[in-house]
Amino acid sequence: FQMDTTQESYLDLFPLDAIVYLTPDSENVLEDIDPNKVYILGGLVDESIHKKLTLQRAREQSLQTARLPIREYMVKAVNTKNYHSETLAINQVFDILSTYYETRSWPAALKAGVSSGKGYVLPE
Repeated sequence: FQMDTTQESYLDLFPLDAIVYLTPDSENVLEDIDPNKVYILGGLVDESIHKKLTLQRAREQSLQTARLPIREYMVKAVNTKNYHSETLAINQVFDILSTYYETRSWPAALKAGVSSGKGYVLPE
């Protein structure tokens, strides 16, 4: 994958209607990847202390939001800690999106990127 880095804000580089901020707190499910959209992958950890911070930031910037379809394709695994989290590291989200783009299969993509430690598994 080719990647460019810049100090400029994504808000200055792309039209607002082209940006989709990925956040686990969004009500919108990402059903497909649109090559004409720009997807913002995390950069903030808001699992515990700052719950819904990414969603709040996206709303303040008038951006579209979406979440990965973890609940739609995976089930909560029984585990001793009763821990289930849809908050993923940036590299996990990238792996999921790139696998989905190649395979067009959410189950395959989620299997590639959601570790068992998150408490979700594909149904058998």
